[in-house]
Amino acid sequence: MDKKLLEELRQKYIKNPPEGMTAALVKNMTDSDLLDMHYFLTEDDDLDDDDFEEGFYVF
Repeated sequence: MDKKLLEELRQKYIKNPPEGMTAALVKNMTDSDLLDMHYFLTEDDDLDDDDFEEGFYVF
C-alpha cells in the first residue's frame, strides 16, 4: 500500500478520531488496522448517490 496514502489517512483520523476512539489509538494502529477502519467507515459512501431509486436492493 502507498505509504503516503496511509500517512494521510492516519493524520485525518488523528485530527478527527471516529467515535469511541482517541487520537493516540489511531496513532498506534497498524497499517492494516487503519485500512480496515477506513474501509468500514466509508464502505457505504458509494450508496449515498442519487442514482439509486428508493426500494429494496440485494447486493
